Amino acid sequence: MKQSHMKQNIFAVLAALIWGTAFVGQSLGAENLEPFSFNAARSIVGAAALTLGLLVYRKIKPAADLRSPEEKRAGRRELLKGGLCCGTALAVAACSQQIGISMTTTGKASFITALYIVLVPLCGLFMKKKVPGTVWLGVVVAVAGLYLISVKDGFAVDTGDLVILFCAFCFTAQILLVDHFARKVDGVELSCVQLTVSALWSLLWALMFEHPTWAAVQASLLPILYVGIFSSALAYTFQILAQKGSDPAVVSLLLSLESVFGALSGALILHERMTLREYCGCALVLAAVLLSQIDPAALKKRTDR
Repeated sequence: MKQSHMKQNIFAVLAALIWGTAFVGQSLGAENLEPFSFNAARSIVGAAALTLGLLVYRKIKPAADLRSPEEKRAGRRELLKGGLCCGTALAVAACSQQIGISMTTTGKASFITALYIVLVPLCGLFMKKKVPGTVWLGVVVAVAGLYLISVKDGFAVDTGDLVILFCAFCFTAQILLVDHFARKVDGVELSCVQLTVSALWSLLWALMFEHPTWAAVQASLLPILYVGIFSSALAYTFQILAQKGSDPAVVSLLLSLESVFGALSGALILHERMTLREYCGCALVLAAVLLSQIDPAALKKRTDR
């Protein structure tokens, strides 16, 4: 593992850990709120918590900004553009995932969503990004592992699965957009704007297509706070920080650990019994993550000695 990418890898694993253990909160929240309303509520909480935290941090530990006025204006424009693009992709992805989950099994939804680990390097090829052979091998191994973890009752494609597949494409777009903008702007600020844009889109769609009530929000308050603060504010910020200067294909593989953490947390917290098939799936995903950390150039030098 490259030392320079150690911090980014840790951020990606932390994001996967939070998302993997936050499913219970999402499920409880969805019992009282429809998809757009729930996503709006969690995004509002996430954006507010992250913005407040950033303001407090900047107040306690102010940083000198040595940029010229023109550079500051250009930076703000880039931040707004990045937040608008990333936030829109995130809103569509999260809402379509919430809709799809209500139309298909959780296991299939988890597996199809995670197909972004294939889509990200494939789209990267069209953007002339080189993907090492070890990463491609890791992708194949991870897909096999995710299938073993998530899909237990066969795989017949229905309408809900197609909605989740659309969600996977949207998450792919969000990952690639973050890869583009995270190199240009502050990661935490980008996360704040992204969540704000996602909240505004989701709130607009909720008011247009649903009938949210304050009573429903109150009934789901604890899940909203948990998912909003941890799954939205923290995890999406960790994702952006992980992608800053990293290969998006490698980061997407690390994020696929979400399924492993989800299965393990179900066993540890909810006392669900894991099958041999699921343990094998977890082992394959972990093997895929290790493969993604192999540096082909360094490996070639060792074999040439």
